[in-house]
Amino acid sequence: MKGKFIQRLFHIVPVLLIAGVLNAQPPAGPLAISPQVNPDKTVTFRYFAPSAREVRLSAQFEKGPVAMTKAANGMWSVTLGPVKPDIYPYNFIVDGIQVMDPGNVAYFPNERFKASLVDIPGDKPLIHSLQDVPHGTMVYTSYKSKVMNGMDRPLVVYTPPGYETSPGQKYPVLYLISGTTDTEETWFKVGRVNFILDNLIAQGKAVPMIIVMPYGNNFIEISGPASPDAIPMYSKYSDEMVNDIIPFTDRNFRTVADREHRAVAGFSRGGGQSLWTGLSNTDKFAYICSFSAYLTKEAFEQNFSSFYSKPEETNKRMKLFWLSVGNEDFLYRQAADFMELLKSKNINTRTLITTGGHTWMNCRLFLSEAAPLLFR
Repeated sequence: MKGKFIQRLFHIVPVLLIAGVLNAQPPAGPLAISPQVNPDKTVTFRYFAPSAREVRLSAQFEKGPVAMTKAANGMWSVTLGPVKPDIYPYNFIVDGIQVMDPGNVAYFPNERFKASLVDIPGDKPLIHSLQDVPHGTMVYTSYKSKVMNGMDRPLVVYTPPGYETSPGQKYPVLYLISGTTDTEETWFKVGRVNFILDNLIAQGKAVPMIIVMPYGNNFIEISGPASPDAIPMYSKYSDEMVNDIIPFTDRNFRTVADREHRAVAGFSRGGGQSLWTGLSNTDKFAYICSFSAYLTKEAFEQNFSSFYSKPEETNKRMKLFWLSVGNEDFLYRQAADFMELLKSKNINTRTLITTGGHTWMNCRLFLSEAAPLLFR
C-alpha cells in the first residue's frame, strides 16, 4: 500500500512539471484576471476571445446565462453581485459552446459538464473555508475491484489531523459517495470535505474520522433515482462496497472495523447508492445518510421489509438515519415522500429540509450538519 502511494506520487510529478512549463508560456493576449472577487462581494469575470460573436456567463448564483460585454482589445467581462458567500460553479458560453475559465485553476471534477469554481469568502470564515486549525491529509489511491471484473478503481481518502503522529490509534470510517457524473474527487475539490472536517474536529463538534470517497460510476445507465433500471446499479455498488472497498480500507488504514464505527453517505445518485448499501447491510453500517436522494415506496417495500417490519428493533440497531434535501431541488417531492414513508413505518430518522436546489452548496451544508452526529 505504501509503495502504491509512492508510485502514484511519482506518476503525478512529471505531469506537474509539464503543466508548470506550459503555464510558464506567455499568454496569447491580454491577461484575463478571472474570477476577481471584489471587497463588496461582487465578482468580475473575464474571458479573452477577440473573434467571438457572443460570450455569456452561466453561474449557479444566477437564474440563467448573463451577457458579457466586449472591449476593444477582445476582452469580454461582466461584474455581478453582491453574491452570497459560498463556492459556486460557473462557465462561459462562447458562441454557444460551454467552456471553462482558462484563467482559473479551480475546477469542478465531472464526467459530462465542465465548470470552474468561484469561492466568495464570508466576513467570518465559513465551515468549508481554510482556517488556522490542524489539518488532515488527502490520499489518492486505488483498489482492484473483483465486482468490476478486476478493474482498477480510484479512491480519495481523508485521514484526520494526528493520524500520522498517532500510529496506535484507530478511527471510524465514513464512506462518502458523490453524485451522478461526479468523480471520486468531487467531495474533495467541490465539497471541501477536508476543510469541513478539519474545522468541525477543531471546534470539538465532530469525532476524528477517516473519510473514503470512492468513484460511484459502475457503468449501468439509469432512468431515475429509484426506477427499476436503478436497482441493478444500486445493488452492484452495494456489492462493490462490501466486497472490495471496505476490505481494502480496513487492510490499508487504521480503522475500527465494526458496524458501530462505519457510516455511508452520498449525494444524488450517491445518496441512492448509500441508501441501498446501508439498508442492505445493516450488519456493516450503523449510520446511513442520504443527501438529495430517495427510494420509491415500491423499491423500499419490495427489498427491505426486514428493515421496517420490526421498527423497534431497527430503531435500537441504527445509530442514525439522516435524510436531507433542498425545497427547490428537482427531487424534493420524491425525497419528502420517502421521509414520510419512513415515518409511516415508525422508523426513526433525522431530517433537514433547506432552501435551495440540487447543488453542492447544499451538499456542503448537509455534510456539515450530519457529520457531528456520526460515531457519538
